[in-house]
Amino acid sequence: MNPKLLFWIPALLRVFFILLGSAVVGWLFGPVYGLGVALLAVLSLLIVQLDYLHKLGSWLDDPQSTRLPDGWGSWTNIFSRLYRLRRDDERNQSELTEWLARFRQAMHLLPDGVAIMDDVLFLEWCNPAAERHLGLTLEKDKGMRVTNLIRHPDFIDYIILGRYEQPLTLSLRDRKLICQIIPFENRRQILVTHDATETQRIEEMRRDFIANASHELRTPLTVIVGFLEIASSEPDLDAGTRASHLKLMTEQGRRMQVLIEDMLTLSRLESVDYPLRPERVDIKTMVEDIAQEARALSNGQHLVTTTVEGPDVTGSAEELRSAFGNLASNAVRYTPSGGTIHLIWQNTPEGPQFVASDTGIGIDQIHIARLTERFYRVDKSRSRETQGTGLGLAIVKHVLLRHGGNLCIKSEAGKGSNFIVTLPPALIAA
Repeated sequence: MNPKLLFWIPALLRVFFILLGSAVVGWLFGPVYGLGVALLAVLSLLIVQLDYLHKLGSWLDDPQSTRLPDGWGSWTNIFSRLYRLRRDDERNQSELTEWLARFRQAMHLLPDGVAIMDDVLFLEWCNPAAERHLGLTLEKDKGMRVTNLIRHPDFIDYIILGRYEQPLTLSLRDRKLICQIIPFENRRQILVTHDATETQRIEEMRRDFIANASHELRTPLTVIVGFLEIASSEPDLDAGTRASHLKLMTEQGRRMQVLIEDMLTLSRLESVDYPLRPERVDIKTMVEDIAQEARALSNGQHLVTTTVEGPDVTGSAEELRSAFGNLASNAVRYTPSGGTIHLIWQNTPEGPQFVASDTGIGIDQIHIARLTERFYRVDKSRSRETQGTGLGLAIVKHVLLRHGGNLCIKSEAGKGSNFIVTLPPALIAA
């Protein structure tokens, strides 16, 4: 039925019954009584309407603490509809609050910084990543102008020029940030920051790796090609010179072969297609074999000792042998003649440990953090003399990553070094 009819029919019926009742009373008791009854009925109806209007006004002032009455007549439908609207509004508010909580949680977990500003760059909100990137504190800096908080000339120029379609690369707080302002709505702007520090570091490592690998391969190739050119241009070389040239070419060829093998080993360790194949590792035999290889490399110039007191472990015997062997060979290469190298296998509360201890030249603290980078050398000239490839500690790092272990380096220039490999207790063989 039409809503208008639903409203007017009951109202007209009430007026009709008031008039009918007044007429009956007037017919029985006289017209004065009839008018009095009609006036009293209209007043009663008016008071009821005013009372409902007052209750409606009170509810509109404070919907939370005031309850709507059941109503009478048309008010029943009005209050019922208001109650349904209020219930729908509360449900919508609950859903909105839930979505807002999810949005804020997502913004808090986002690795990129997000700061919301008004049209004159006053800070309204920012997530924790933006606080870290830009040095902001939402509680203290809310309502302050962003250009007063980020005092960097490039950022100020970016704001003044207003060329927001292109991102800005900014060096701020020891980070490389890529910033961009995105206008939205009419009076809001979003400042988005992306931390590219790690990406830049990886890119620099890639460039350094290519440059260093090219240099390391070019040096032996230059020697070999040079001697081959001499041999081809001077076929009558004496046997002694020819033998000397062949010896040097063989040495450089072996050096290049070792370098390529180490590069292939690193590539294999980093590959997801090369899964770890765990097996029981006979540590005592492995450490003794590594000690024999160290003695052979030393050629009697160092004292190489071992202590094996820990348990066997489960892992890749080939990879662990490569890691421990690299640490032992480094100890020999960087310990002057007459020094001591001590290889230790022991069990500790943190897990089983392999320690390569030497009395060598030691390492200054400024170099320790970068020792596991590819081709990183503390002393390039000495590394070349010792025939190192510069990849040994990088291989150690990747082997330990695959086994869940870690490498600790304790060293002091001129006082020797301790390279400590700790494997997780879970790898101890039953």
